[in-house]
Amino acid sequence: MKVNQQILKALESESIEILRETAASFRTPVMMYSIGKDSSVLLHLAKKAFYPAPIPFPLLHIDTTWKFKEMITFRDQAVAKAGAKLIVHTNKDGVAAGINPFNASISEYTRVMKTVALRQALDKYEFDAAIGGSRRDEEKSRAKERIFSVREVGHKWDPRNQRPELWRTYNTKLAPGQSMRVFPLSDWTEIDIWRYIMTENIEVNPLYFAQARPMVKRGDQLIMVDDERYPLSPGEKVQMLEVRFRTLGCYPLTAAVISNAKDLTSIVDEVFSVKLSERATRLIDGANEDSMEKKKTEGYF
Repeated sequence: MKVNQQILKALESESIEILRETAASFRTPVMMYSIGKDSSVLLHLAKKAFYPAPIPFPLLHIDTTWKFKEMITFRDQAVAKAGAKLIVHTNKDGVAAGINPFNASISEYTRVMKTVALRQALDKYEFDAAIGGSRRDEEKSRAKERIFSVREVGHKWDPRNQRPELWRTYNTKLAPGQSMRVFPLSDWTEIDIWRYIMTENIEVNPLYFAQARPMVKRGDQLIMVDDERYPLSPGEKVQMLEVRFRTLGCYPLTAAVISNAKDLTSIVDEVFSVKLSERATRLIDGANEDSMEKKKTEGYF
């Protein structure tokens, strides 16, 4: 499939401008690093934006302790190659309370191990701007975000009280207690991300490529049994299936799709032909219709 280089160059230029504006406008910015494809593109753009100088802000990874093992390995390798500073934060209170994807509801697990953990980290290091890789096409509440999206005291988001961004004029001023979420990939789509990865030869996690993996079918979803902590229900059996992941997160809550796409060209062709958002394979988004917006108002990315 032919790639429109002009579109990708325009998206790249816009994102680089946003990253440079963030670095210039805020005292202590940080870039979220979730280890997925969007984070890989964001890290690549950050390196381009400030080359030959190092990336002028640290990376932050919220580790729930339930990420795929391959994600953590890839994270450490990618950060080392980039020469970036990485901060890893886990909600230790949540761990001590035994909160996990199996003994808590999906909403409660996400609140404690992701949302509360993120708020803890932002407060601990006094970050006034957090850069994230969210895109407007992922989910309807994310389409309500501005590129520079203000968070009120307590990191709360009010989608009805957002600043206009006419002609790409950004207002980066903060009142006391406010902070900013910044979304340089807002105007990108999933297919743009994959085409850019292919064009720029960006390394992404092997979990995105089809491979035989130990899977269990739970309901309508295929879940990878990534370690011995995954409890099988009566009658469930692990079977080797050729699958890949369209999105990455906590392995018990991230479903795979049957696929034979083992290279970037095949992934681009597959994504172009599928109409369902990759967020459909994230169990955390399916708790109820407004679950994502509710989580975002509480501080979730």
